[in-house]
Amino acid sequence: MLMLLISACSSAKETNNTDKVVVEKPKQEQKEEVTEEEKEEEEKEEEFKYVYPFTGVGIHEESLQRPIAVMINNHPAARPQSGLHKADIVFEVLAEGDVTRFLAVFQSESPKIIGPVRSARDYYIDLSQGLDAFYVAHGWSPEAQSILSSGKVDNLNGLFYDGSLFWRAKHRKAPHNSYTSIENIEKGADKKGYNMELSNKPYAFLTDKEAEVIEGLDAKKVKVSYSSRSTFTNEYVYNSEKKKYERFSNNEQTIDRETEEPVLLDNILIVEMKHKVIDSYGRREVNLTSGGNGYLLQRGKAIEIEWKNVDGRFLPFKDGQELGFVQGKTWVSIIPTSPGLSGSVSFGK
Repeated sequence: MLMLLISACSSAKETNNTDKVVVEKPKQEQKEEVTEEEKEEEEKEEEFKYVYPFTGVGIHEESLQRPIAVMINNHPAARPQSGLHKADIVFEVLAEGDVTRFLAVFQSESPKIIGPVRSARDYYIDLSQGLDAFYVAHGWSPEAQSILSSGKVDNLNGLFYDGSLFWRAKHRKAPHNSYTSIENIEKGADKKGYNMELSNKPYAFLTDKEAEVIEGLDAKKVKVSYSSRSTFTNEYVYNSEKKKYERFSNNEQTIDRETEEPVLLDNILIVEMKHKVIDSYGRREVNLTSGGNGYLLQRGKAIEIEWKNVDGRFLPFKDGQELGFVQGKTWVSIIPTSPGLSGSVSFGK
C-alpha cells in the first residue's frame, strides 16, 4: 500500500510539473550581417557580360542580330500603331504636309506585328544607314527610289511583296493598312541574300548609379511641336514610379494597338536641324550632318546639349564631352531650326 501511495504521488507530481511546463518559443532567427565580400559577390552575380547595343540592357549572351529599321505611318488614321513599344530607337521627322513619320529601329525585341508601314524618304534612309540597319518601307519618293534601286542599301520594299511578306489589314484603309513582322522581314532578307549580322558598336550608356544623379532643368512634362498642326504635337510625361517617360500625341497616349501596352521611354533626344521643301509635293531635305542644339530628357530632367553626327549617329555632347544614355529605349525628335527649340519645345509642371 505504501509503495503504491508513493508511486501515485510521484506520478501526480510529474503530471503537475507537466501542466506547468511552458513551451519555449522558437528562437528568433538572427539576421546575419552581410559581409563586404558577400556584397561584392552579389554585385558580380548581377553583372552581365554583354549588353544590347541600342538599349544598354544587360544580357548573358551576345546579341548579333542586325538592327531592322521600319518606316511607320503617323497619320491620325494610322493610330494606334503596332510594334512601336518594342523598338529600341524611334526617329520622328517631318515628311510632306507637316505630317511626321517614324523610323522604328528593332534589335533587342521582335514584335509580331509592325505597322502601318509607309513609304521611304531619302533622309530616313540616311538615318537607317547610320546604324547599319536593314531598311524596310512600302513605297518610295523619287529620291528614295534612286537610292534603293542602286543596290547600295540592303532593303525590303512592300511594293514588291504586297500580299506575301506584307499584308493589308482589314481594319484600316490604304495607304494606312500595310503591315509586316520581324519574321517576314527576316524571310525577305534571307531570300535576297542579305547579311543580317550586327556590325556596329554599342552606344555609350550610364550606370544605374550615374542615372540616379542626373541633373538639369525640371522636365516632368515637355511638349514638342513640329509645325503649327497640333495633331502632331507630342507631350512627354515623366512617370516617377516607373522612371520612364510616357508619350502622348494630340492628347492621346501612344500605345500598341494589339496589346495596349504604352510606349515607355528612358531617353528623349530633341534636336533641331535645317529643313527645306524641295518640290511642289512638299517633300523635304533635312540636314543630318551639320550639328546643332538640342535637349536630352532623362529621369525627369532636361540637359541642354549640342548634337553631333558621329559616323552617322546623333550623339549628345555637353562642354565637349559625349553624354551617355540611360539604359533603355530612346525617342529622337527632329524639329526644324525655324522656329527651333525656343518655338517648338515647352516645359510644363
